Amino acid sequence: MTLFSNRVARMRFSKQKTNYQSEITLFLEELKKTNPHLEQDQRAGRALLWDKAPLSSAEQDRIFNSPIPLGSH
Repeated sequence: MTLFSNRVARMRFSKQKTNYQSEITLFLEELKKTNPHLEQDQRAGRALLWDKAPLSSAEQDRIFNSPIPLGSH
């Protein structure tokens, strides 16, 4: 087999595998089909726990100058 024909064989093989989907991908797609509200619920949970409005500089000063010491965590 020549170098050129070897490249062609590899290219042909890679193009055949373009429709491959892993078991995890198939599972997640099926899960989203059966629970269409799942992604919206995840976004709402993230917003509740992590997405906070930024503090104003006055609020930051109030917290920093508070007589109550800030905890390490």
